[in-house]
Amino acid sequence: MKNSLLYILFFFTVSITSAQIKVADNFFKDYAYYQATELYLEVLKKGDTTEHVVTRLGDCYYNNSNVQLASYWYKKAVTKYKDVNPEYIYKYIQTLRSLNQFEESKKWTTIFKDRKRNDRRVKEEDVFDIEKFEALESTDRTYVDYKNLDINTEYSDFGSFEKDNILYFASTRVTDTVIDEKKLYQWNKEPFLNIYQSGITIEEGNKIVGSPSLITSNEINTDFHESSVAITKDGKTMYFTRINLNKKNKAKYDKGGTSQIKLFRAKNVDGKWKKIEELPFNGEDFSTGSPALSPNEKDLYFSSDREGSKGLTDIYKVKINNDGTFGNPINLGAKINTEGRENFPFIAKDSTLYFSSDGHLNLGLYDIFESNILKKDTSQVFVKNLGAPYNSGFDDFAFFIDTDTNTGYFSSNRDGGKGGDDIYSFGRYECKQIIKGITKDKISNEPLPKVVVKLIDENGKVIQMETSNEKGEYEFKDVACDNTFVVLGEKVIYRPDQKEVTTTQESGIENTVDLFLTPLIIDSEIVINPIFFDYNKSDIRPDAAYELENIVAVMREHPIMVIKIESHTDSRGRDAYNKKLSDRRAKSTRDYLFSRGITENRVESAIGYGESQLINNCDDANSKNCTEEQHQENRRSKFIITSGYAK
Repeated sequence: MKNSLLYILFFFTVSITSAQIKVADNFFKDYAYYQATELYLEVLKKGDTTEHVVTRLGDCYYNNSNVQLASYWYKKAVTKYKDVNPEYIYKYIQTLRSLNQFEESKKWTTIFKDRKRNDRRVKEEDVFDIEKFEALESTDRTYVDYKNLDINTEYSDFGSFEKDNILYFASTRVTDTVIDEKKLYQWNKEPFLNIYQSGITIEEGNKIVGSPSLITSNEINTDFHESSVAITKDGKTMYFTRINLNKKNKAKYDKGGTSQIKLFRAKNVDGKWKKIEELPFNGEDFSTGSPALSPNEKDLYFSSDREGSKGLTDIYKVKINNDGTFGNPINLGAKINTEGRENFPFIAKDSTLYFSSDGHLNLGLYDIFESNILKKDTSQVFVKNLGAPYNSGFDDFAFFIDTDTNTGYFSSNRDGGKGGDDIYSFGRYECKQIIKGITKDKISNEPLPKVVVKLIDENGKVIQMETSNEKGEYEFKDVACDNTFVVLGEKVIYRPDQKEVTTTQESGIENTVDLFLTPLIIDSEIVINPIFFDYNKSDIRPDAAYELENIVAVMREHPIMVIKIESHTDSRGRDAYNKKLSDRRAKSTRDYLFSRGITENRVESAIGYGESQLINNCDDANSKNCTEEQHQENRRSKFIITSGYAK
């Protein structure tokens, strides 16, 4: 009798548990994740830790962006059940990335790849490279100002589109003081989405978004979801997303009990959005949403999970005919779409495609990407994660940019926000610095005016050029950050000076680079670096010619200047030999000047003196005691000004 009673109680408990799971599943199917979570947890307390319950708990938290708890339940599922659906492994990987647990995510990525070898989400080796994820988190070399908009609420606000100084977006914000429980969306216990608009004003160069109001139409917003707007350039046509409704404006469900979303078109009539029509490529058994127009407005892009999709949701395009009809939807293909979710397309004026995905290399959940796939003459298609600060470990999506101003918006449910989803405005800017300084005479240390200063990049290209003022001051503005440059100062009758400078990654920094130019004329002599000859030869070598060009420049600057050339050797070698060799070298030097257009009457003489005019005590008697540097002092050429120059 006792055993029979226990059996009856057990059977009764199992029956209750089974019934609760069915109720929870119904809530889950209706996206009522809060109620579903509560029921699954009750079932769990009664001892039901089946794969179904544990994974459903993970999904409830995942779909409401509670990454911490989603990760907790997915971990239980993938560690306890070896044959769990691989998609739960991938979701667990996503939560680990979101929580910056990249080492652990790498381990489970390997397991996932063993289970699904051809899955494009893990085909690239980058998914195993922790440095790639760290680079995506870094804001180095990323120059973006962004802020959480004042219009955000404690509810969900997302999906921005700016047109004619009006910002359109979707929001679940409360419009009534009393909240009707029946009018709450059971997914997140918030009101249903409506489309709002806010005026934009410009104050001191900054965009100020004003107080929102419902969009100017009583036909667009219903008691259910509307969101994701795209408007034509002429402002006459709007495309938007709405939940599937029946003729009584009630949510319409498919055979599985799901209400799909669809795309609609509205016309602007006297400032009001009217003439609402459903687009013909919607379906009753799949969703179609998130509209975006191509720059020429001949194609409409959208996301959908229709038959033929490569993943959970894919991005498609459809041709808009001249008469307003549509062609057949075309999937953008495997370069863009993965086995995961691709959504929220946006095409900038330069035809760059932006979209969100959890399938490409990402930081967890949705990340924002860009691609050149829509541009003409593209030899190689790329898909690039925008990285921080656009992306985080949370859902980052609904990107919009005006490439004329490099300003825009994105949506995110990241930490630090005001509500479930928030809208962030951003402005891209180029990091610029200043390089400035004073040009000086190296001998006197006095400011040197009229110096031509050049800014040269790493490729040797002169990118800016200035002439220093009477105080020797020069300045280069708008110099790129995080680059290395050479600053070169040149002035006739002065030896050039150059300095290398590396700019940092902080905008607005001033780099001071003073230049010191050495005068070529000192007293009554043109002073250049020593010119060298090959052993026992008097031919002018290229390095010697390079130095002699300074003599040419000085004499051209002073057209009546006359010089005499002296060539000297050290004391090593026979006296007579040194004299003849130095004389040949003096005359070779003279002839080089003649070859460069200096007339013969401007070189008074070119004489070699051998070792007869040593400038130190390194004569024959002391030669062995002298260093090579001391001998070098005696091996010199002198260019003495005899007339035609006055200080």
